[in-house]
Amino acid sequence: MKTVKQQVKRHWGLWLTIIVVVLGLIGVGLTRWDAPLYQQTVAKVTRVQAINRNSSTDEFQNKDVTYQQNVTVRILNHRHQGQVYRLRNTYTKSGAMDQAYRVGDQVFVRVPAAKSSSVTIQGLKRDTALAFVAWLALALLLLIMRFSGLMALLSVTLNAVLFYGAIQLDLMTNGGHLYSLFGVLAVIFAVLTLWLVQGFSRQMLVTLGATVAGTGIAVVISLIVFAVTHERGVTYEAMQYVTQVPRPLFLVETVLGSLGAVMDESTDIVASLFQLKQERPDIAPNQVFKSGLQIGHSIMGPLINVLFLIFMADTFAMTLLYLRNGNNWGYTFSMNMSLGMVQSLISGIGIVLAIPVASWLASRLLPSQEAAA
Repeated sequence: MKTVKQQVKRHWGLWLTIIVVVLGLIGVGLTRWDAPLYQQTVAKVTRVQAINRNSSTDEFQNKDVTYQQNVTVRILNHRHQGQVYRLRNTYTKSGAMDQAYRVGDQVFVRVPAAKSSSVTIQGLKRDTALAFVAWLALALLLLIMRFSGLMALLSVTLNAVLFYGAIQLDLMTNGGHLYSLFGVLAVIFAVLTLWLVQGFSRQMLVTLGATVAGTGIAVVISLIVFAVTHERGVTYEAMQYVTQVPRPLFLVETVLGSLGAVMDESTDIVASLFQLKQERPDIAPNQVFKSGLQIGHSIMGPLINVLFLIFMADTFAMTLLYLRNGNNWGYTFSMNMSLGMVQSLISGIGIVLAIPVASWLASRLLPSQEAAA
């Protein structure tokens, strides 16, 4: 009969998950009372009254509606705490640059020192919504994946910290070592992610090799194509808000984006082949290679389509904005979609190349029949 200690040890993952989920839910609720922690002035909307409504149509026949509302707010922190102000908010139905406010919303406000100036709303306080989404993602990850989910979350957190550090170094050096900095970072991303998710094993090393090889070959092929075509049609000027040279940043974005797609596919192929080897220890390396190709062919199409859909979702709003303001499809594509399309094509090349690379590495580095037995 198992002791209580053994049962607790067996189910420690479930208890830890429950504790994290409950504490996270409490933390989400506490964000409604965290106004004293903000340096900015926070207020709560206590009353809203609609006062005006106007319809408008511009030269491109885009229709919109402008609303005005009187908003009463009560200050929640700092020296103006408890004071009530009444102000006017103007917003549009499209909501591109503004928004409506409702009773119960918490907002950031600016209270001027001069009494003659009016109080203005600077934006919505969204920490409760963001905390809830983060809690929901964490809760589902831990409830479904348990320890594996915790390792995946840890890898994402560490990668985010490393990415932040790399950006700070890039700003300090003004982009002087961009290629080497983010090239090394991409390898670290892959090693850290696979190590935390899969553990240090032969399967992890095979997946890492396939990921790095597939991504590297895809980038080399793209650079060769760029050199042959003299980069005609690649509109770096679309990155008009970048204060550094845009071409290196574009290539770094491509490497990081391709790395994620190739790692996803390599992980699926290698994990399936290692499982196949466990179930059939006597399978020949050539058969393993052929099985890897078949697995890759079955997941290649959906993965490439996922990349395309992500690309379309990323450019959808700006594409509509360009088209609704009198721009033709050619200009809209070149200024808003061309760079994303190029990145998707390079990632697609990496996905295709990762299939034979991962299959070959797995077929040669799988444990032998004696070791497996």
